[in-house]
Amino acid sequence: MTGALLQSLDGLLLLLFGTGALAAAALMIVSRQPMRVAMALITTMVCLGVVYGLLGVHFIAAFQVLIYVGAVMVFMVFVIMLLDVREATGPRFSSLLWPGLIGFALLLGAIVISIWRTLPAPVGNIGQQGYGIASFSATFLNQYWLHFELTSVLLVAAVVAALAVIKVSRRAHHG
Repeated sequence: MTGALLQSLDGLLLLLFGTGALAAAALMIVSRQPMRVAMALITTMVCLGVVYGLLGVHFIAAFQVLIYVGAVMVFMVFVIMLLDVREATGPRFSSLLWPGLIGFALLLGAIVISIWRTLPAPVGNIGQQGYGIASFSATFLNQYWLHFELTSVLLVAAVVAALAVIKVSRRAHHG
């Protein structure tokens, strides 16, 4: 199964972007500068969008890129810029670098072992198992709309809290 997966272009791209998503997520955990963390998160989300597209769920891929990368991450980068966070003068990576790398190696090893032990997948395209736009839209609008709206409220609350912390911190420095 693994040999056949790597022989096709789709399989090779899936492996490449899946590994890219894992590497960017690991970088996001160990980096200290907020803007680098945001860029690593954007890279992770774009790689996941490509993975969704390769698996045949194109609507989810477009949703991932347009909503999360295009809207939420632009909003977060704007907030980071608004907060005027200065680059840290200390070490480039956090003290969690080595535990993070060890955890990443263990996770990667577990993934490789599980791939080698799995049974061959049934023949067919993964994306043609009933994950169309109509079923996704119906489920999203009927069951998960409140969760989506609550997330936007939490993002706005986080921005207001960050601005309040900055205002208090500036008062402490100047007065």
